[in-house]
Amino acid sequence: MPHPAHSLARLLLLLFLLAFPGVLSGQDGLKVFISVDMEGISGVVTSEECSSSGPDYGYFRRLMSHEANAAVLGAFDAGATEVVVRDSHGSARNILPDLLDPRARLLRDWSGSPMGMMEGIDETFDAVVFIGYHARAGTADAIIDHTSSGNVVDFAINGTSLPEAGYNALMASHFGVPVVFLAGDEAVIAQVEELFGNVGTFATKGGIGAASLGLHPEAAREGIRAGVADALRNRDRFSPFTMSKPYTLVLKLKTEASVYNGSFFPGAERTGDWELTFTSDNIFQVMYAFNVMKR
Repeated sequence: MPHPAHSLARLLLLLFLLAFPGVLSGQDGLKVFISVDMEGISGVVTSEECSSSGPDYGYFRRLMSHEANAAVLGAFDAGATEVVVRDSHGSARNILPDLLDPRARLLRDWSGSPMGMMEGIDETFDAVVFIGYHARAGTADAIIDHTSSGNVVDFAINGTSLPEAGYNALMASHFGVPVVFLAGDEAVIAQVEELFGNVGTFATKGGIGAASLGLHPEAAREGIRAGVADALRNRDRFSPFTMSKPYTLVLKLKTEASVYNGSFFPGAERTGDWELTFTSDNIFQVMYAFNVMKR
């Protein structure tokens, strides 16, 4: 009969291996950063559904939380040893913490830094995942298309217009971390595939004008979980998204007051009717300028 101490040791070892599957597969630690927006979540079709003052916000924040957790589960399926979820929408206090796998950590609210939706990323991460993302402002057949705020017409770096996924990927690339997967509407997927080249994607819905034809929430979660797991298992296929330095931001805004105010930012230059330009070698300086000038 096995000694009780030996049986207990074997049980503890089994529990450890189940909790940390990367050890079982012989992988090094896999650290994953998941940035979660709301407009690209399955079912969402109006800004009101994404606003805490909207009557259906409580329902859609639950869908957001479940899709975030689907990505978390996919990461752990692939052997992740650490997962950080960044709530990246509105107040950054949308995801319901108890709906996430307890192995994940959740970053809520805004720190005030220019990292915004990428707050918490650093060089210790191996991969980035975007969930609930949407297309840039002015995109046809896109659902709640915008770039950061309703006041932004276009955000372009070195002549290339970027959605939020684009400039967030540049912040990740500052630390050498690639974006391996994005879930959102079909319009943003087309944009990131053009920008990044090789990236895992999953469409939760497609736009018909301002309308949305989308998947059932359970189908979306299944696709996200499987897609994240596949992308992370094959993460060597993906590279950080880079652009040539210096970064020249050309920002187009909707109001004269905003452009005039933004023109006082140090280093900013008014280069058109509603257009501001700012140049820096540091993406975080660019993002800081953007956050001030867009007001």
